[in-house]
Amino acid sequence: MKDPLILTIDFGTQSVRAALFNKKGETVDIKKVQYDPAYKSPKPGYAEQDPYYFIEVLSEATNALVKDNKDRMEDVLGITMSFFRDSPVMLDKDNKPIRDAIIWLDERRADAKEPLGFFKTAVFKLVGMGPTIELNRKRTMSHWLKENEPENWKKMDKYMNLSTFVTLELLGDYVDSPASQAGHIPINFKKGQWYKDGALKNVYGVPNKALCKLIPVGEVMGTITEEASKKTGLPMGLKMFACGSDKSAETLGLGVLRKDIAAVSYGTASTIELTIKKYSDAEPFLPSYPAVIPGYYNMEVQVYRGYWMLNWFAREFGSKTTVEKQIETTDVLKSLDEEMTKIEPGCNGLILQPYWCAGLRRPLAKGAIIGFSDVHTHVHLYRAIIEGIAYALREGLELFEKKRTHTKVKMIRIAGGGSRSDAICQITADIFGIPVSRIQTNECSSLGAAISGFLAAKEFNSPEEAVEAMVHQSDVFEPNEENHKKYDYLFKKVYLKMYPNLKNCNKDLKYYDKLIENGKL
Repeated sequence: MKDPLILTIDFGTQSVRAALFNKKGETVDIKKVQYDPAYKSPKPGYAEQDPYYFIEVLSEATNALVKDNKDRMEDVLGITMSFFRDSPVMLDKDNKPIRDAIIWLDERRADAKEPLGFFKTAVFKLVGMGPTIELNRKRTMSHWLKENEPENWKKMDKYMNLSTFVTLELLGDYVDSPASQAGHIPINFKKGQWYKDGALKNVYGVPNKALCKLIPVGEVMGTITEEASKKTGLPMGLKMFACGSDKSAETLGLGVLRKDIAAVSYGTASTIELTIKKYSDAEPFLPSYPAVIPGYYNMEVQVYRGYWMLNWFAREFGSKTTVEKQIETTDVLKSLDEEMTKIEPGCNGLILQPYWCAGLRRPLAKGAIIGFSDVHTHVHLYRAIIEGIAYALREGLELFEKKRTHTKVKMIRIAGGGSRSDAICQITADIFGIPVSRIQTNECSSLGAAISGFLAAKEFNSPEEAVEAMVHQSDVFEPNEENHKKYDYLFKKVYLKMYPNLKNCNKDLKYYDKLIENGKL
């Protein structure tokens, strides 16, 4: 073996990437296939996709990778796969999909009429988690299926995340990693096991018998079957190591192993994560997720549809940044980045709360913008979105520091599409008041999956040794102290007060929505 390699497969929201990494963290080769389309919308707000479509795009990427690297395949130690989360698939007894997969961007909600039970209802109410549990159940697609497609629910023999479906197709076994189970599915993340049907925290209505076998992170889940090899070009018999979700892989890919370094992901969903060894809920009844290396967990705060908002903004307001014609979204964003640097930090008092969708921490939350005046332009609004997401992530980080880790974060590592912008990286450093750095690649999730694979193959003695060898810091953005003082004032004096002061208004808006829905207004 000349140079040991790990083959990674990373399913993002917009594309799939198949790559080869060596032990130095270098990308030997990578093939990217864009989804077309990323999902289908049979109704407004729906996001669905044929599960087999992901096998097709995977096969396109892996066949191209293997074709161009035939002489390197004998050096591949195994495969690791990272996947976007919370996208359920239902199979019948013949392992055929009953319907399209429901992608995590989907906005439909169940009524969640299935009784929760007196004891659970009383306990959740007692600890103040009633609204959070209600929202969680309404977001659970098993409940939606029971209410809206009962005929499909009756056919259901297996219920899984999309990652499990792809694993089943590649290995021929109904298995997956516990670190791939983030979503509305009954997983005990602390133990890496399924909750039993009657467990207190099992509010998802999925029978235990319908769930896959869980293989601990770092262990071999199986090998590529002959049939899968013919489709994908991957060598038959090649091992697949249990890995995990895209966010957990990305956190490792950024080299975040200590409590004084945080990972920020500016992707379709924006997150801030810490890596811990001793399990702790991020908040009561809100779990930490298993990392993609054994014995570690990731605490996370998420801004749902975070940097998705920038693409929305470019579509709706992008023409204002062009001359004579509409230009591509990426060019619009680049132009907006240049324009927003001319605006004062804090957007002349325009403050945005980025709750595009209610979250489990704040089930009644809605988006809000305050401070409008005649000085504000569409570019102010663009910058306010970026600042608002960073405010929300800073709030989450300070919660972790004060109530969970009792350790101040000294450095932020940043990834995701937003991290490619120097302006956004600098704003992040200024809002948090600590340095922000990038690493040698934009493919941080794939790199993290590769590190996980090398550790599983015993090529490194520890995660620290692997990170030192494979993760290399590049750009560093130091906070501007003058800008940080402005942001610190706005964060403490304005942003943190927005949700508490708008909470009752949000309740009334929710009641208004119900009145409209029921035809009473």
